Amino acid sequence: MATDESSVRVDAWIWSVRLTKTRSLAAAECRAGHVRINDERVKPAQAVREGDVVRLFHAGQERIVTVRKLIRKRVGAEVAAECYRDDTPPPPPRAEIEMAGIRDRGAGRPTKRDRRDMERLRGQ
Repeated sequence: MATDESSVRVDAWIWSVRLTKTRSLAAAECRAGHVRINDERVKPAQAVREGDVVRLFHAGQERIVTVRKLIRKRVGAEVAAECYRDDTPPPPPRAEIEMAGIRDRGAGRPTKRDRRDMERLRGQ
C-alpha cells in the first residue's frame, strides 16, 4: 500500500465512515470476500481512493457507496455521511415481498416435492 495521502486502507475507511461497528469486523468482512472495490474482491490492506465504488455485504444486506472523501479516524455520523455517497438501491416494499410457504405445526421437514412447489410459488 502506498503511504501517500491519496489513499487509505479499505478496512480502516469502512470502519471510519461507520459502515461496520469495529475495525476488526471490517477486516474480517474483507478476508471473507464480502468487500469489493470497483467490482474486485479486496484484502483489508487494499487502498481505497476518492471516486472508488465500494460494495459491502454486511448484516444480510448489500451496501453500495462511492468514496467522496478519505478519512482515517472514526468520526461522528453527520461527518461520516459526507464522506460517501450511498448508491444502495432501496429495499422492495413489504407488499412485494412474498411470504414463504407456511407449514402446519408438526408437519415435519418439507419433502423435495414440497420444496420445489414452494420455489415455484416464489418464482425461483
